[in-house]
Amino acid sequence: MKQGKMPADPNRRAKATVDAIDAILDGTPPEKDPERVARGKLGGAKGGKLRAERLGPERRSEIARKAAEARWGK
Repeated sequence: MKQGKMPADPNRRAKATVDAIDAILDGTPPEKDPERVARGKLGGAKGGKLRAERLGPERRSEIARKAAEARWGK
Protein backbone atom coordinates (compact mmCIF):
# COMPACT_ATOMS: atom_id res chain seq x y z
CA MET A 1 0.00 0.00 0.00
CA LYS A 2 1.63 3.23 -1.17
CA GLN A 3 0.87 6.15 1.09
CA GLY A 4 2.64 9.11 -0.43
CA LYS A 5 3.08 12.43 1.30
CA MET A 6 0.91 13.45 4.26
CA PRO A 7 -1.05 16.69 3.75
CA ALA A 8 0.12 19.82 5.59
CA ASP A 9 -3.40 20.77 6.72
CA PRO A 10 -4.06 19.16 10.15
CA ASN A 11 -7.66 18.27 9.29
CA ARG A 12 -6.73 16.57 6.04
CA ARG A 13 -3.80 14.84 7.77
CA ALA A 14 -6.16 13.51 10.44
CA LYS A 15 -8.56 12.21 7.79
CA ALA A 16 -5.70 10.57 5.87
CA THR A 17 -4.49 8.92 9.08
CA VAL A 18 -7.96 7.61 9.93
CA ASP A 19 -8.44 6.34 6.39
CA ALA A 20 -5.09 4.53 6.50
CA ILE A 21 -5.88 2.89 9.84
CA ASP A 22 -9.42 2.07 8.70
CA ALA A 23 -8.02 0.22 5.70
CA ILE A 24 -5.85 -1.89 8.02
CA LEU A 25 -8.49 -2.78 10.61
CA ASP A 26 -11.46 -5.04 10.02
CA GLY A 27 -14.65 -3.16 10.90
CA THR A 28 -16.91 -6.13 11.66
CA PRO A 29 -17.74 -6.66 15.34
CA PRO A 30 -17.56 -10.20 16.74
CA GLU A 31 -20.81 -12.17 16.81
CA LYS A 32 -22.57 -12.49 20.16
CA ASP A 33 -23.63 -15.79 21.70
CA PRO A 34 -27.48 -15.75 21.77
CA GLU A 35 -27.64 -17.80 24.99
CA ARG A 36 -25.41 -15.36 26.86
CA VAL A 37 -27.40 -12.40 25.57
CA ALA A 38 -30.66 -13.98 26.76
CA ARG A 39 -29.23 -14.73 30.22
CA GLY A 40 -27.97 -11.17 30.54
CA LYS A 41 -31.36 -9.72 29.63
CA LEU A 42 -33.12 -12.04 32.05
CA GLY A 43 -30.86 -11.07 34.94
CA GLY A 44 -31.26 -7.37 34.26
CA ALA A 45 -35.02 -7.64 33.87
CA LYS A 46 -35.64 -9.32 37.20
CA GLY A 47 -32.84 -7.71 39.23
CA GLY A 48 -34.37 -4.26 39.72
CA LYS A 49 -37.80 -5.64 40.52
CA LEU A 50 -36.43 -8.00 43.20
CA ARG A 51 -34.34 -5.22 44.74
CA ALA A 52 -37.37 -2.92 44.92
CA GLU A 53 -39.39 -5.63 46.67
CA ARG A 54 -36.66 -6.33 49.22
CA LEU A 55 -35.95 -2.70 50.16
CA GLY A 56 -38.21 -1.02 52.66
CA PRO A 57 -39.36 2.58 52.30
CA GLU A 58 -36.86 3.81 54.91
CA ARG A 59 -33.91 2.21 53.14
CA ARG A 60 -35.03 3.56 49.75
CA SER A 61 -35.30 7.02 51.27
CA GLU A 62 -31.83 6.69 52.79
CA ILE A 63 -30.36 5.64 49.44
CA ALA A 64 -32.09 8.54 47.67
CA ARG A 65 -30.87 11.03 50.29
CA LYS A 66 -27.30 9.80 49.94
CA ALA A 67 -27.52 10.04 46.14
CA ALA A 68 -28.89 13.59 46.34
CA GLU A 69 -26.04 14.65 48.64
CA ALA A 70 -23.49 13.13 46.29
CA ARG A 71 -25.07 14.83 43.30
CA TRP A 72 -25.82 18.29 44.65
CA GLY A 73 -23.45 18.43 47.64
CA LYS A 74 -25.85 19.71 50.27
